[in-house]
Amino acid sequence: MERLNRFSVSLNRVFAVGSGAAVLGLIALATANMVLRIVWVPVPGSYELIGFLGALAVACGLGYTQVAKGHIAVTILTDLFPAKANRALDAVNHLIGAVFFGFCAWQTALWGLEIARSGEVSQTLKIPYYPVILIVALGLAVFAVTLAVDFALAFRKREGKGDET
Repeated sequence: MERLNRFSVSLNRVFAVGSGAAVLGLIALATANMVLRIVWVPVPGSYELIGFLGALAVACGLGYTQVAKGHIAVTILTDLFPAKANRALDAVNHLIGAVFFGFCAWQTALWGLEIARSGEVSQTLKIPYYPVILIVALGLAVFAVTLAVDFALAFRKREGKGDET
């Protein structure tokens, strides 16, 4: 199990780098577009590119955020529960999330393959959509695997260990 966890963390680090690169690209493109608008020469297709980069940034960052325990959790009710009940709820939450995001990844990949078959491209720059869609599907799949690993690790936690993985 520990090898699977290390693989998941390493894979999520790679995707986090991709997410960070997409955010940097987004910032650079938005800044260039704003500066160039002053001289009435905006970046052609910036709206499309920012949309693509935003989707990549979010999808590729989901798994690493899970590894870093950076997703929000509203615990106003569960703070009243005993530690064992909280661990059980966390495990159920991880399992449901893994199944849900696995399904989302599968459906997104099917959609991306359909877009590839149809040859659909973006309106302004004529960039094919499907590579972005397939990378988003891969990011969702990595997130689902990360949730599944967290589900499996939930059973290995001991009473005094806290939330560390």
